[in-house]
Amino acid sequence: MTGMLDQSLGPLADALQVRGYRQQLLAANIANADTPNYKAVDLNFAKTLQAVEAGKDGSLPLQTNAPRQLPGAAADLGLAAAVEYQRGNQVGLDGNSVDMNREQASFLQNSVQYQADLTFITGKIKTLLSAVTGTTV
Repeated sequence: MTGMLDQSLGPLADALQVRGYRQQLLAANIANADTPNYKAVDLNFAKTLQAVEAGKDGSLPLQTNAPRQLPGAAADLGLAAAVEYQRGNQVGLDGNSVDMNREQASFLQNSVQYQADLTFITGKIKTLLSAVTGTTV
């Protein structure tokens, strides 16, 4: 039974985790809009979600770029390993690269997608509960 629940709800939980972390990054960008030398960061949602799903414990897998490198255990950096500087933003005279219009639009879009994921997982749980109890929820 646990395997079925993990199979059914696991990808949705991973998506919520990645969207929640991205929301924190975007909020940090907005909060640091006036901080000198602050560089805006973000993550690629699709690529990060694939990496999280590929990892067994929710952390990103260790990658090597040469066959002679040892495949040791990676430090558990989790989602922080997927964070990248945003490209294409103009850097101001104070060295700050936050574009408030872009950040606010991304924040709003990610919020809507997070809410949609929550609604979808809630519906999935209600469907599973209905199947188990035999009643309509």
